[in-house]
Formats: sequence, structure tokens, C-alpha cells
Amino acid sequence: MPKITLHPSGLQFQTEAGEAVLIAALRQGYVLPYGCKNGACGSCKAKILEGSVDYGVYQKKALTDLEKSQGKALLCQARPLGDLVIEARTLGAAKGIQIKTLPCRVQKLERLAEDVIVLQMKLPANERLVFLAGQYIEFLLRDGSRRSFSMANPPHAGEFLELHVRHVAGGQFTDHVFGKMKERDILRFEGPLGTFFLREESDKPIVFVASGTGFAPIKSIIEHAFHAGIARPMTLYWGGRRPKDLYLDALPQHWAAEHADFKYVPVISDALPEDAWGGRTGFVHRAVMEDFPDLSPYQVYACGVPVMVDAARRDFTTLCKLPEEEFFADSFTTQADTASA
Repeated sequence: MPKITLHPSGLQFQTEAGEAVLIAALRQGYVLPYGCKNGACGSCKAKILEGSVDYGVYQKKALTDLEKSQGKALLCQARPLGDLVIEARTLGAAKGIQIKTLPCRVQKLERLAEDVIVLQMKLPANERLVFLAGQYIEFLLRDGSRRSFSMANPPHAGEFLELHVRHVAGGQFTDHVFGKMKERDILRFEGPLGTFFLREESDKPIVFVASGTGFAPIKSIIEHAFHAGIARPMTLYWGGRRPKDLYLDALPQHWAAEHADFKYVPVISDALPEDAWGGRTGFVHRAVMEDFPDLSPYQVYACGVPVMVDAARRDFTTLCKLPEEEFFADSFTTQADTASA
């Protein structure tokens, strides 16, 4: 069994035959950065310092040929061809949080926009899901497939799990949510998953960047920060094509009125004349760059569609001096993304 050594911590673990590095690490309680687990988002990218791997199946945008030539690999897909030394950080904050498979009941469906429904899911009476703000769950569907949704409620408000579901045309699960799902329906899920959560050991000011329902995990993180008394300055940029896409716009407006260290900037890319939009326009990550040409003293948390997350990562780190290790992202890959990986 190949032995994996993590640098600089020196932690070691072994992989089973044919097992990806990330899966082996999680199985043994070592939490490495990850997101989609299917080679589409790039969150688990790490540098192989010694040894070689089978790179597996992945999307070229998640691991470019240049990055591959620099020794990088996606740990969710990379299978060791012998002992490895990998440059990767373990995330102590997530250690010890138990991943469970649980049933849940649809408590409430609330349509907040033409294509957005907020689901409230109730757990069994004797269960409570312990999670970090920003993490996600995966629904386990009858055909064996999975669908990932971030929790929008903060951990301290855990009576119901709140999920923001955007309708994807032709999407099997979201068609069901918007068409046939009703209150008291039973679903099964696995969670919590992912490493998109606030790095509370830092005192750096924070810039949040959301597109569409990427607002959901950021909402969880911000509400957790307020609850925990975290005093770091925070600015949220939330982007949509039209104002109606900012389906909970009044909530961050309220946060900004209540908290002196919190600012909210809504950004609209394709407003129509009837929208009478007088706010910021264009791509949401470009609005950040206009306001923060130097991001070197900041942390950035970005969540939403892959094209936004990828552009933000590229432009913030290359043009705005953001250290790569201070960019945290949750890229909302779809089943189509997975299929093309």
C-alpha cells in the first residue's frame, strides 16, 4: 500500500489499491482542501514533491497542462503509483466532524424567485448535524446519483437545514424540486462535506464574492461570524444577471444597516430598462477589482458558477496581488460539468 507523506506537517497515511489520495485521507480522518470530489472544481489541487501518480479523469480547466508540468495534481482523482510526498495543508477545524448518512423530511418549500426555491429540511428528532458554516450535503438519489447543495443556515440555527435550489433546465433533481416535490417528502443525504468555511485563525479583512445561489454558503458563514462575535471587516459582492436574481437582497441590506464593519455591494450584469437598476453593473468579480486593486492584505471567499470562481481566482491572484493561499472557493459544478470531466 503506497504511503503518503504530507509536507510540511509530516503526517502520513496509506492508500488502498486504486484509491485516490483525497479519499484515503478523508477515510483516515485527515481533512485536506476539497470541493466537488469529481475533478471539476480544482479545490483539491496540490503539488507532488516526490513520486508519481495516475492523474485520473478530470477537467482541463481544473488542472491545466502547465500546472501538471509544474507537478500539480487533483487529489480527488490522483492515484499513487508508489510512495508520495505531497505539499498540502490539513484543516484542523474540520477534524472530528462526523460525516453521516441521514434521512430528512421536507418541512417547507418557499419560492423566492422564478428559478429559486428555498428548502427547509427537518432531521429526525434525535439527530443534529454538526457542521462548519459553508459546508454542503449530498442528496442520495434512488438511481445512485448524488446532488450537492450548500447549507444556508449557520450551525447555531440548526433546527432545519436551509438549502437554496436554483432550477437547472432539464436537471433531473431540480425538475423534481420545482415540479413534484411537496412538504413531508423524505430524502436521504450524506454530510457535512467540503472545506469551504471561514478560517477563523486569521484576522485579515474578508471579501465575499457570490453569484446566484452561491449566496447560500456565504450567508451561513456571515451569520456564523456575526453570532460568534468575529469583528473582522467584511464586504459582500453578490452578482446576478438581473435584480430579481438577488432573491434575498433585503437580508444583506439589513446586515449592512446593523453592522458597521459589514458592507454589501449588489452587482447586476444584464439589467433591462424595466428593472430601473441604478446600482453597480458588469461582472461581479470585476466590481471587486475596481474597489480593491490591491487584495494582498485580504482573504477572499468566492462561491457560485465555475466561470465566475475561475475568473476571480485568476484575476485576483495575478492582477490584485491576492496570495493564492488566501483564496477560498466553492465552485457550483453541475452534473454536466461532472459528465465532461
